[in-house]
Amino acid sequence: MRVPLSWLREYVDLPETETGRDVQAKLISAGLEVETVEQLGADLKGPLVVGRVATIEELTDFKKPIRFCTVDVGQANGTGEPQEIICGARNFAVGDKVVVALPGAVLPGDFQIAERKTYGRMSRGMICSSDELNMGDDGTKGIIVLPPETEIGKDAVELLELVDEVLDIAVTPDRGYCLSLRGVARETAIAYGLPLRDPALIDVPGPNAYGYPVRISDPLGCDRFTARTVTGLSAEARSPIWLQRRLQKVGMRPISLAVDVTNYVMMELGQPLHAYDRGLVQGTIGVRRAEAGEKLTTLDGVERTLDAEDLVITDDRGPIGLAGVMGGANTEIADLPQALDSARAGGTPIAVENATADVVIEAAHFDAVSIARTARRHKLSSEASRRFERGTDPQAAAAAAQRTVDLLVLLAGGTAEAGVTEVLAPSAPRTITIPADHPDKVAGVAYGRETVVRRLQEVGCDVYGQDELIVTVPSWRPDLTDPNDLAEEVIRLEGYENLPSTLPKPPAGLGLTDRQRLHRRVGRALAGAGYVEALNYPFIGEQVFDQLGLEADDPARRVVRLSNPLSDEEPALRTSLLPGLLAALRRNDGRGSHDLALFESGLVFQPREEQRVAAVLPVDGRPTDEELAELNAALPDQPRHIAAVLAGAREQAGWWGKGRPADWADAVEAARSVAREAGAELVIRKGQYGPWHPGRCAELVVTVDGAERIVGHAGELHPRVVKALGLPARTCAMELDLDAVETAGDATAAAPRISTFPVATQDVALVVDAFVPAVDVEAALRDGAGELLESIRLFDVYENAEQLGEGRKSLAYALRFRAPDRTLTVDEASAARDAAVALAGERVGAELRS
Repeated sequence: MRVPLSWLREYVDLPETETGRDVQAKLISAGLEVETVEQLGADLKGPLVVGRVATIEELTDFKKPIRFCTVDVGQANGTGEPQEIICGARNFAVGDKVVVALPGAVLPGDFQIAERKTYGRMSRGMICSSDELNMGDDGTKGIIVLPPETEIGKDAVELLELVDEVLDIAVTPDRGYCLSLRGVARETAIAYGLPLRDPALIDVPGPNAYGYPVRISDPLGCDRFTARTVTGLSAEARSPIWLQRRLQKVGMRPISLAVDVTNYVMMELGQPLHAYDRGLVQGTIGVRRAEAGEKLTTLDGVERTLDAEDLVITDDRGPIGLAGVMGGANTEIADLPQALDSARAGGTPIAVENATADVVIEAAHFDAVSIARTARRHKLSSEASRRFERGTDPQAAAAAAQRTVDLLVLLAGGTAEAGVTEVLAPSAPRTITIPADHPDKVAGVAYGRETVVRRLQEVGCDVYGQDELIVTVPSWRPDLTDPNDLAEEVIRLEGYENLPSTLPKPPAGLGLTDRQRLHRRVGRALAGAGYVEALNYPFIGEQVFDQLGLEADDPARRVVRLSNPLSDEEPALRTSLLPGLLAALRRNDGRGSHDLALFESGLVFQPREEQRVAAVLPVDGRPTDEELAELNAALPDQPRHIAAVLAGAREQAGWWGKGRPADWADAVEAARSVAREAGAELVIRKGQYGPWHPGRCAELVVTVDGAERIVGHAGELHPRVVKALGLPARTCAMELDLDAVETAGDATAAAPRISTFPVATQDVALVVDAFVPAVDVEAALRDGAGELLESIRLFDVYENAEQLGEGRKSLAYALRFRAPDRTLTVDEASAARDAAVALAGERVGAELRS
């Protein structure tokens, strides 16, 4: 909501020294979010005057139309002689009154006006458009043409009210009354402790039997409808400058006098209105629900198919407006001055006899939910629907209609008919009972009964009672429904900044859970290994499964689809972390970061075999344990996974060496790091799955309750996947089911044990068939060496057909032996080594390399 300070001052006598910044601070303290204060005309300097176009000479020697004009500016130029000006606009004629910037003037954007020669003529000034003066959209996209009665030589800065301050307020959905000058003025008056001149407090005649006939078929959708008629509007009447400028300042475009007046009153009082051409309305005006399939062409020229839930305004023909949203084109007001302006720009003017002379004014109160649903259903948000869906003041409808009638009579020479139609549904004021000390308990501050009563009365409530207050809520505050709402009003008006800052005192001994500690340890371990955490949205498109090369029956293809996704391209919840991580890697690589190591820990979503519909939980109390259990049973399984991706160099080259690229072994080592932090024994063996290269894929296995369980994969991605996803060559990845790894491990932190006895190292080189996995050889050595083996490490792989034979390879391991209670002898270490080699020979056919 844009609020010009000059307009606000009409309702509140603010001190002359108060600036927009001062008002902004006061309103923010009262709970309104004033985003900016726009300084209109701050960089504008005169002379800027009114001139009359005396002559126009068309210059035809140039590629575009150019006009050489002389403009009478009176004595504003000091000589009284006509001002010679070059102009390219076409929407003005000889005799028109225009705005002229004389040499020395500075327009918005530091645009300085000076005499200069252009198009072979001397131009001494500029004829201005609304855009050049930063006035906002006036609908012409051309030169400002002023009313004929405007005085020549008059200061245009004052005439057009070009200097002002405009507060831009972000109005929250519960404060719909602030979508009007009346509502913001009320808050301003309270903030400054000044009286309010309420523009809705005007004399309104009572309803009678002579008004335009109205029939309400749906009183729940429309509980109040006021209709007034004005006849004899002048066909040549235009909106005065002050009215147009106020609309432009609040962000609206002047259209025609009747429409401008309804928009002006809406911004002033917060009550949307609509004006119908009485000559185009046939019979009784009605309000009802639409019939499914009915058609209506709205004022924006779009034919809309109506829904049975839409509330519509009708006459004897059918719908003539979408209630509370937008009127219909079949009763649109025809404006002669607007058509004449259009004709100057190349359009065709309407005939004088076709201009609207009689109008019917509608001021109604519609159901907020119904209007909100209609606006969203038709994707048609309007200034009217924004106000109705936030709740308007039903008591202001009659005053808004009267204000509109008064302005049309004043500005267009019309006559207000004596008939007044007002259809009302029975209603009673809303009352709330609240203990007088309830705001004190909510805020933790002792306000006292007098302060509570005073603040509630300031917002318009009627308050009775002593210890127990009976509060009657004003009609313009539909958001006040319970004692906490009233407490909020007291607290915000007393100042949120005055609330004491009190830190809670948590009970001792509570902290992170074991699961939370594990997640943090895992993250620190990967970060310490050079990985950077990347958080991605949990949404995916199902086409990514084809790009990852998953089989048609892969369980990962079963997804949970969102009923209202943020993007149609990603309508499902992820079953793997890899799509998001790989997209982040691709994005960073495309921006010049080629050496990448990323990881992410997060939930994946797996639909249950039995699909359930979640129950609707009550809102008037805490759900029962059974209701919560039923809700949880309807949710998908959500295990936590951890994944890592690598590309580019793993170790940088430098004076210390050549460096090396990231490879599948780094992905496997990342999985080992996670398992170590969880205290789980991770078995690494050859595997083949989805996006990984079949010859460079490790299957990650843990033992849970005596049974092996595959918890993930690691290795290098398949070249087809790399190409499909646009990834760097030789990209590697790892993904683990972290919950399963946690279940298999013992996360109890154990202090490292440092032995006082020396280690005995034995190296063995074993020759095996090339297809034998190194992990199988390692497992055999580990089992054969027994309890004395402290660690085993593969440090060399060698293949040479001449020395080893065709299809054979050599694996060299470093074995470390240590006893907890003594120094091992050479014989003991050698015996353990020989036992390890012997078992490897039995299991995988390994032979000692000679």
